[in-house]
Amino acid sequence: MTRILKYAVIVFALLLIGLVGYGAKGYWDAVSDAESLRARADAAIAQGRGGGSLGAAHRDILLAVEDPNFSTHTGVDFSTPGAGLTTITQSAAKRLAFEEFHPGIGKIRQTGYALGMESRLSKEQILALWLETLEMGTGPDGWMVGFHSASSAIYGRPPAELTDAEFIRLVAVLIAPASYDLVGRDAKLDERVARIQRLVAGACAPSGFSDVWLEGCRQPE
Repeated sequence: MTRILKYAVIVFALLLIGLVGYGAKGYWDAVSDAESLRARADAAIAQGRGGGSLGAAHRDILLAVEDPNFSTHTGVDFSTPGAGLTTITQSAAKRLAFEEFHPGIGKIRQTGYALGMESRLSKEQILALWLETLEMGTGPDGWMVGFHSASSAIYGRPPAELTDAEFIRLVAVLIAPASYDLVGRDAKLDERVARIQRLVAGACAPSGFSDVWLEGCRQPE
């Protein structure tokens, strides 16, 4: 039994070392990619596709829903109500660091890459990369990628020129873009929009860290 326990401890230690190494690889991959990531982000910002071009009020709405502690965390957040397991930085890393992301062990490298991004890029650069790579669902001409592109495709205007209701409708699909219809009528999307509207109005709050669906903002019956 002692020998079996010893082998089990060794296997566990090797597994732990492997996981740490995989996360470290993600970190150093991000550091290696930093120059090209900064250039890509700066180009998006210069072309009016960064966070600043959303308008201050709209930017606040987006962050309140997607990553309330974005301005101060270092890439991960395990405590802010409504934050969930994936920060904006981790979300961007999922698309920037992988040809095709698979949940599970991929989360380790994703998190390492996010930490590397935070160490080399500014928050505005990270936000710009996230906005540019977001999956936005199906639009009039097919699948949409990029928040600003979706705004143009759905409303014919940039995000800063949208009404709060229009902007929130775009924000609402981010949690599950394939599940909502931005083009036609969609009762599920309407309900998600209503929850976000109550959140940003200060009429409710997420029920806990994992409440990304805003059950704490469900319409009272």
